[in-house]
Amino acid sequence: MLPRPLLACFFCLCFLLAEAVAASTPTEAPPERWRAEQAVQFALAHSPDAHAAMERIRAAEADIRAARAAFLPQLGVSGEYSRTDNPMYSFGNILNQGLFTSDIDFNDPGTTDTLQARATLQYRLYNGGQDRAALTAADEQARAARYEQAAVSARLAGAVVRAFHTIRQAEDTVSARQSAVTAITASLEVARTRHAAGTLLREEVLNLEVQQARAEEQRIQARHGLDLARRGFSNLLGLSGTEVRLDPAGSEAQAVPDAASTAGRPELAAMAATVRALEAEVDRAGAGHRPTTDAFASYQAETGLEHDGSGNSWLAGMRLNYTLFDGERTEAALARATARLAGARAEQRKLQLAIELEAEQARLALAQEEERLKVTARMVAAAAESARLARLRFQEGVLLASDLIDTENRLTDARISHARATAARAMAVADLRRAVGLGQFNEGT
Repeated sequence: MLPRPLLACFFCLCFLLAEAVAASTPTEAPPERWRAEQAVQFALAHSPDAHAAMERIRAAEADIRAARAAFLPQLGVSGEYSRTDNPMYSFGNILNQGLFTSDIDFNDPGTTDTLQARATLQYRLYNGGQDRAALTAADEQARAARYEQAAVSARLAGAVVRAFHTIRQAEDTVSARQSAVTAITASLEVARTRHAAGTLLREEVLNLEVQQARAEEQRIQARHGLDLARRGFSNLLGLSGTEVRLDPAGSEAQAVPDAASTAGRPELAAMAATVRALEAEVDRAGAGHRPTTDAFASYQAETGLEHDGSGNSWLAGMRLNYTLFDGERTEAALARATARLAGARAEQRKLQLAIELEAEQARLALAQEEERLKVTARMVAAAAESARLARLRFQEGVLLASDLIDTENRLTDARISHARATAARAMAVADLRRAVGLGQFNEGT
């Protein structure tokens, strides 16, 4: 039996773990069937990537509050009690407490004590523009964090759409493999009937049985691919152990964007904000060459317990500081900030070129997939008709089993190619929308 304190600690730990699990589990119940736009919204609300980006925004906003604190006065209070026989300090206590008399021995004023309460107010009037530059930098970094969060959301939305169509492709592949199994099974029954009637060799029946087994194996592999696609979809949505069913018919069709400009990409806006923040950091580093000015005031109440004296006093003034030589610390900080700014501008240009290339590649990929979709549609129609005729000829005994198998394989391959082309075209639309800075379904607008 554990001691009661240990039991209490154990139950507290269990409670905290339960709270943590509850906090990390989506509170919104997932739907029975997912529409593409619904999955995107769910992922943006529950994905760990989205939560991490939001926390970076909160951290940047905290930096803004810290930078703004430099523009506010600093107020402090303190209390102190001391006892001394040091002539200088003891004589000062006597003066502060109003106990001075002409018969005091300055060299040995005796033992005194003091109980002090002090309030101090300080305000920096000017510090070479360092505080203003720090606030500007913090504002721009927060703006960059918000744009980076938008970029994370755009990538996440695109990944969800791709995962959605990957599942659709996997489902179509399973359907094609199942159709192949059904067709070859039907042909095998015909072959067995003909073999029993003595019109077909045993070898032909065995060929069809091997093909049936191969078709079953391929169907199992396709089913496994579908399960993996569903698992990846759940992972993107921040879910685990949830059965995934799609509602393709209820999903909104994605329009092909007409805009060719990439100016709407949040990555570019984030980089521009980062450059502005580094420009402010250069100004902040250069503030070391300029003077600082402070205003200060204090009020002190003092009483002595040794001689029962008391006295109050105040102090106010201004202070000007100017560093004539700081060992070249300011020059080093300024050189570092300037180098970081130059590097960021080079990265900004590199990012601009990369995004323009990405958008062009997305446009070319979409054009290719649209042509490929047309070709595979004609391929499926021709292969289906060829398979229909081959089955009739096999039933009539004018076609070998090997030829029938080849025809069925061509039909299955055509259906799978069309499923891939359909999914690839949908993914290409999603990639192009992200490449030009558009939401997948205008989410967040």
